[in-house]
Amino acid sequence: MKRVNEFVEHLNEVFRLFGTITSKPMFGGYGIYHQGLMIGLVANDTLYLKMDALTAPQFSEAGCVPFEYTKNGTTMRMSYASAPIEIFDDPEMARDWSSLAYAAALRSRKKSAHHST
Repeated sequence: MKRVNEFVEHLNEVFRLFGTITSKPMFGGYGIYHQGLMIGLVANDTLYLKMDALTAPQFSEAGCVPFEYTKNGTTMRMSYASAPIEIFDDPEMARDWSSLAYAAALRSRKKSAHHST
């Protein structure tokens, strides 16, 4: 079994005040989960956190950049943005930002549940 990337392992320490996180390899990176919901992703050793219309302004104000990738020559933007670099040195700030990401994931799950009915 492939060993988990050290950066991803370090996220357990970064988010220790927030709660338990798990990771799963995906698309050459990792999905970051809390209580079964994807709250972030890691690509090229960069952490991106889940955002939505309610939290996007906070990410923008903090200078975070949206996660984008190119598919068939088209730039695709996902509902994730880079995490503020300060969270790696500030556990309380990490808890606050991961809480925002978790809340966005919860809202996203509720929306998709409504669409499937």
